[in-house]
Amino acid sequence: MADSDASPPPRLVYDDDCGFCTWCAEYAAARGTFELVGFAELTPDQRARLPDEYEDCAHLLTQDAVYSCGEAIEIATAKLGLSHRFAVALFRAAPGSGRVREPLYMWVADRRSLWGKLLRR
Repeated sequence: MADSDASPPPRLVYDDDCGFCTWCAEYAAARGTFELVGFAELTPDQRARLPDEYEDCAHLLTQDAVYSCGEAIEIATAKLGLSHRFAVALFRAAPGSGRVREPLYMWVADRRSLWGKLLRR
C-alpha cells in the first residue's frame, strides 16, 4: 500500500495546560502511533468533531469516529504495546467494566493536580 493510501494516525486530543495530561499523551505517543493535539492547537474542523464540552476530558479522533473520556483512553491504551493490550483485555473481561470505565476516568481526571505532582512533563 502506498503512503498516500495509508490512514492517518488517530489524534489524541488532550488538555495541554495540564502537566499530567501532557505526560499521559506523550507516554502514549512514545509507545504507539498517535498525532498529539492539545486543546490550544485544535483546528476548527477538529473542534467541530468534538462534543460541546470537549474540555472536560481527552478524546481520540479517528477518520470514522470520535471517542471521549474513558472510552478514548481505553481505545488508545489498546493501541500501545502488548502489555497494555493485555491490561485492556483484562479490564474489558472484568464484570462491570463498562459501568466503571467513565466514573474511573472522571475520578482520575478530577485529581489531575495530584497526579501532576507525581507524573508530569
